[in-house]
Amino acid sequence: TSTPLNDVIETRAIRELFGQSAYGIPISSTKSMIGHLMGAAGAVEAIACIKSLQTGVIHPTINLETPDPDCDLDYVPNQAREARPRTALSNSFGFGGHNGTLIFSAWEG
Repeated sequence: TSTPLNDVIETRAIRELFGQSAYGIPISSTKSMIGHLMGAAGAVEAIACIKSLQTGVIHPTINLETPDPDCDLDYVPNQAREARPRTALSNSFGFGGHNGTLIFSAWEG
């Protein structure tokens, strides 16, 4: 979320959900590049996830220089990464507790 308290909470939630596997999952943030888009954030994040599945490139979390020690996952810092993701998960958190999660999978047909 690019806010210190929320970043720690999100990291803890990811670790709780995925356990030790969380340390092998690349996590990135579109907000670091384009700011908070309010109601459009979920749609833009969905497009970014789909493009990663199509192109095999995971966008970076830019301007990540000194992460909080409690934020110890792979945030794809500052440089895009080639990968072959088969699944992408998008979390969108809005003001007032409006949250949404979408999971996308690459089509193999």
